[in-house]
Amino acid sequence: MADGTRSVRGGSPASSPVLGGRGRAAAVAAAGGSSPPGHGFRRVTLTKPTFCHYCTDFIWGLAGYQCEVCNFMSHEKCLKNIKVPCSCVAPSLVRVPVAHCFGSPGHYKRKFCTVCRKSLESPALRCEVCELHVHTDCILFACSDCRQCHQDGHQDHDTYHHHWREGNLSSSARCEVCKKTCGSSEVLSGMRCEWCGILAHAACYVIVAPECTFGRLRNMILPPSCVQLFSRNFSKLHCFRVTENLQTEPGKSVKVADGSLSTGTSGERPTLKIFDGNDAVKRNQFRLISVPRIAKNEEVVEAALRAYYINDDQQEYELQTFTQQALLSDDVINRNDAVEDSNLSSVFRESVPEAWIIRAKPKDEEVIRIYPAWLKVGMAYVSLRINKDSTTQTVIKEVLPLLGKQRMVLDNQELILNRLKDIRKTSIRQMNQTRFYIAENNKSIVRVNLLVGGLPPQLSREEYTNILKAELAIKTNVVSVSHVYQAQGAVVLEISCFSEAERIYMLVKDTTVNDKPLNTDTLLASKIPQNCCPILVFVNPKSGGLKGRDLLYSFRKLLNPHQVFELTNGGPLPGFHTFSKVPSFRVLVCGGDGTVGWVLGALEEIRHKLACSEPSVAILPLGTGNDLGRVLRWGAGYSGEDPYSILVSVDEADDVLMDRWTILLDADEPAEGAENGVAEPEPPKIVQMNNYCGLGIDAELSLDFHHAREEEPGKFNSRFHNKGVYVKVGLQKISHTRNLHKDIKLQVDQQEVELPSIEGLIFINIPSWGSGADLWGSDSDNRFEKPRIDDGLLEVVGVTGVVHMGQVQGGFRSGIRIAQGSYFRVTLLKPIPVQVDGEPWIQAPGQIIISAAGPKVLAQQRR
Repeated sequence: MADGTRSVRGGSPASSPVLGGRGRAAAVAAAGGSSPPGHGFRRVTLTKPTFCHYCTDFIWGLAGYQCEVCNFMSHEKCLKNIKVPCSCVAPSLVRVPVAHCFGSPGHYKRKFCTVCRKSLESPALRCEVCELHVHTDCILFACSDCRQCHQDGHQDHDTYHHHWREGNLSSSARCEVCKKTCGSSEVLSGMRCEWCGILAHAACYVIVAPECTFGRLRNMILPPSCVQLFSRNFSKLHCFRVTENLQTEPGKSVKVADGSLSTGTSGERPTLKIFDGNDAVKRNQFRLISVPRIAKNEEVVEAALRAYYINDDQQEYELQTFTQQALLSDDVINRNDAVEDSNLSSVFRESVPEAWIIRAKPKDEEVIRIYPAWLKVGMAYVSLRINKDSTTQTVIKEVLPLLGKQRMVLDNQELILNRLKDIRKTSIRQMNQTRFYIAENNKSIVRVNLLVGGLPPQLSREEYTNILKAELAIKTNVVSVSHVYQAQGAVVLEISCFSEAERIYMLVKDTTVNDKPLNTDTLLASKIPQNCCPILVFVNPKSGGLKGRDLLYSFRKLLNPHQVFELTNGGPLPGFHTFSKVPSFRVLVCGGDGTVGWVLGALEEIRHKLACSEPSVAILPLGTGNDLGRVLRWGAGYSGEDPYSILVSVDEADDVLMDRWTILLDADEPAEGAENGVAEPEPPKIVQMNNYCGLGIDAELSLDFHHAREEEPGKFNSRFHNKGVYVKVGLQKISHTRNLHKDIKLQVDQQEVELPSIEGLIFINIPSWGSGADLWGSDSDNRFEKPRIDDGLLEVVGVTGVVHMGQVQGGFRSGIRIAQGSYFRVTLLKPIPVQVDGEPWIQAPGQIIISAAGPKVLAQQRR
């Protein structure tokens, strides 16, 4: 695009306070109206098909208007209607900044960066909580306007407005107001509420009622007003349990090799390194700009400000040159101190400097923005002019009447202008983004809760405290143990110092106790109203087809991220502890049958500490077999269904009761030289069963599959491949003959049962086995009752080998019905493979006792 007519800029802010205003206005003479918020539009010549970012229509002709800072493209007729702020002013319009939680870089097709508005062609970043997408080199300039998912500090409000996010809508999206298509795959356009999900045009969203009701999922969302998080200075990545992305450290995305400057001939556009302050120099964090060789100082200053998304008057800034020696000695040469007029001379009249630094000119007066910490005020901030004599006290006296407050609490004589001068030297962007808040002097109590797991189980509070003193050097004057979970080997620490909480959190990651790594998670207190029944979501990203990671992001986006837990980060305990005071809640488990058993087992152990001791449990099957998901009508496995519709189905599901069983494994002695190199668990051992328990050939196949997955986990990313491995290990054992009935003895309800010639013995609680097979069969039998999942009875079935199992799974045969009862004792005469709900191991000789566990599980069955 060729340069067009430059826009006309206004001057400094007026001395009188303004409401949410901006000092530098970018007026477009042809617009015939008020200038858009913060944009600096100029007329440009179009050389390729271009679409308007406001109305999404094609821009006909050869001319359009483009913002010099954020690349917003517009028709001339649309300029006066634009309400979306420029990237340079968007941060100042956010009253309470909330940091984003960026995951690892990925490829996002047909998505656009919300900072520079260009398409994401290279690996980019996506916030794990909201819809924000940015380039890796734009992350430093992203507006910190992530969803505020909790009540922070002293703020206390229960009315929430729509949280609008611009662009990246599907091309089929329809506006809530005019019902017309509002999405676009060509430009960043259209608006979406991050809470209720309604969509609207940029021209229509301003007339939508501001209050947000959270939409269809309001009964399942954990209300932000009910979540109190006192750890204001604690990383949001820790609060939301998002894995930190080490590839996006400040400066790494914008660094290039030294000596990258291009000198070239007079017809080329050299590339210049620009630092924005001392901090950027120390970090070697710079931006690159490209200007003509005949560019004047003021043109380079203007380009440097645009590179740092600062839309101020270039007359207030100056260029300074750096050399490699100067970077070490802090010797700065001020280009504007030259004898000739620096604004009229070319920056390339001498040899090209190694780097430049953009500085703010010193001032005797400043205009600062002051934000009210309370949310009852309708404005974002007020602007106030200060001088070298202004102190905190004088500023408070002047600004309180403007905000409707008459009380003055602070008595601080600090000179504010001196503070601003220090910030200027550090970074002009930090100076541009510096905020002053005015709040009542109410001292809030610092309280950060950390759950530390991986400790030895069944210890006392004092013993856990001594371990933490020895391993983590905790300071007992600011750290106390508030909860102890002996069965899980976990404690909850209440910490009254932010820095100590941060230190413990980071130290736990590299600490082991008894050769077992510790784990930690941040917790929060909640106050849920009686009429709210939020859903607690557990996701196992390693289950089945490895689709859990995408579901984790989807549920964080649709719900409050404080109610979505990743099971590989501390297991189910952090989630249940967080919800321990919630009077009524539901649970959604995203994983295979083993994951469901894991969560239900943890629920059984912590049930007595929960205000809602019997939450209903729904399943999103991600595993290979998913037999429990089939029985409860959640399907054979997740196949990409819309997560929103899944949550709606959970909200509409029916509650049913389901039996659970306790299995006591009491070996006579630890087995030596266990088969397949699997170490034996120390007896006795208690496990919980929901679906079935298998002994013999069934468990042996599961064990071989388990070993294959542990050796090459990356290959087990689809159910089709997983089942193929099952078939392969089965074929390898098709000719093996065993006499399981000679190696075990069975007692049902105190009665000895004679076993037929079998290779596998299976206890089933649900009418689905081995990925949906009916092992019991549908034929009536006068000897036994018709099986149900809540009848308090288990069915015992035998199989004669791999061929028989294959026939059962193909629907050609049923298993051999052996018994039905409520109490079982199995005597093992030799080591035998055992599996419970898909989790296999080798069990040493001894006793296995199976009995009913109470109370029954309240499961959710899909309609």
